[in-house]
Amino acid sequence: MSRNDYSQYAKLSPFELKDALIKVASSDENRLILNAGRGNPNFLATLPRRAFFRLGLFAVAEAELSFSYMENGVGGLPKIEGIEGRFERYIAENRDQPGVVFLGRALSYVRDQLGLSASDFLHEVVEGILGCNYPVPPRMLRISEEIVKHYIVKEMVGGFLSSGDIDLFAVEGGTAAMTYIFDTLKQNKLIAEGDTVAIGMPAFTPYIEIPELNNYRLKQIHINADPAAEWQYPDSEIDKLLDKDVKIFFCINPSNPPSVKMDDRSLERIAKIVAEKRPDLMILTDDVYGTFADDFKSLFASCPANTLLVYSFSKYFGATGWRLGVIAMQRGNIYDDKLAALPKAAKAELDERYSSLVPKVSELKFLDRLVADSRTVALNHTAGLSTPQQVQMVLFSLFALMDESDGYKAEVKKLIRRREAALYRELGLAPESGGNQVDYYTLLDLEDIARRLHGDDFANWVKKNVSPTELLFRIASDTGIVLLPGSGFGTKQPAGRASLANLNEYEYANIGRSLRQMAEQVYEVYAKGKGKKSGKS
Repeated sequence: MSRNDYSQYAKLSPFELKDALIKVASSDENRLILNAGRGNPNFLATLPRRAFFRLGLFAVAEAELSFSYMENGVGGLPKIEGIEGRFERYIAENRDQPGVVFLGRALSYVRDQLGLSASDFLHEVVEGILGCNYPVPPRMLRISEEIVKHYIVKEMVGGFLSSGDIDLFAVEGGTAAMTYIFDTLKQNKLIAEGDTVAIGMPAFTPYIEIPELNNYRLKQIHINADPAAEWQYPDSEIDKLLDKDVKIFFCINPSNPPSVKMDDRSLERIAKIVAEKRPDLMILTDDVYGTFADDFKSLFASCPANTLLVYSFSKYFGATGWRLGVIAMQRGNIYDDKLAALPKAAKAELDERYSSLVPKVSELKFLDRLVADSRTVALNHTAGLSTPQQVQMVLFSLFALMDESDGYKAEVKKLIRRREAALYRELGLAPESGGNQVDYYTLLDLEDIARRLHGDDFANWVKKNVSPTELLFRIASDTGIVLLPGSGFGTKQPAGRASLANLNEYEYANIGRSLRQMAEQVYEVYAKGKGKKSGKS
């Protein structure tokens, strides 16, 4: 492929460019492709999955107990009467199975620690895992919501909010959450074409692209993190939120791709701006990587009335295929206040939109409008995340809540940090360090790597003479390594994003070694050119 061919990829999303890079990397049939581009982890939580399948066997037995035509495989809806006793017998009879032991402990935790009805819980998850009924209520199953709220409080907000202060909407992962939120904000006149959105940069590429779509046509200003300050937002960038034209600020925390959590200074400054100058500011935070951070605190904890929290179970539990996520809101919030303050004409239009749902539309919360809009209102009665998905979400939540020593968390954090160490060791550099590092991804800053390996002159030459996109294709062609372009995530420096979650430790060592070899090859070209300019042969 000639050098000019790379221009055709300039406007592609990193996730579309990935396919072209994989094609180039696979051109050598005898070489192993190392795709470090995507963030799908190669680890997963096994125990709550064992529990899921064991619960399914109990649930089928319950269906057959209800009424059964065994010869034709027909069962009935499970009954709540006596279900707790039957479950205890199932636990006792199958105590040699790890998933079953977990289910027994989970029931005790729900009853004795969370104070919820054991029978109601069992009936909900048995009926839920069978998928034999619509989600009722459609926003989230009742007991399931209470359990997942405790998980969100534990991992995202600590002691700053209680589970009784928040409501959840179970959705098909974080991306569905963002889609629903932007649509409902627009449908309810809280954002309009031409409004300004502030985006914490760098950011997951679709979050940069969504506001630009014809559906919204929002203006963007960027709140740029500083790589020289461990990827934190400088005060001057945060202060852009003082602009009254900014209707909403959304960010990923910890960030993607720098993989750094927002520090206390930033959280406090944003909270101060909201409290003193911008009580009207809407905030949307995607905290999917928060469970990989040490002592994480969400913006939802700092500015609960203003913030919509999006959390996905996909990365931490290795569950990208499950499509599990929640939208969390404080019960008293500015979104409901803004709805109440809309002009009469807007209220009349919304009364018509939601009139089939409730007698008084003015009492319909923003979160419940999200549910309705997710099914174009008319199909609100069939809204909601599928019940088997909700049951797996509950088991993931209980797994984390019951793990008092955070053993699983410690293991997966250690896993990705060993991988990072292997990559940078072979590259010949020290990895970035600091208490805010999360390390799910690493940004390989090409100019910075050149400077750290061979000095400022070489770094300046690389920046001037090597196209980042061309270099990514050359890396793919020469080594079989696939990285995503940092520019596609809004980085100002030429960089490649590598996930530290989807390959094994020795493979990251291979990546570091290959990149170091390529860096030395580029340096030889630079040194020869420099020698010619100085008259050396």
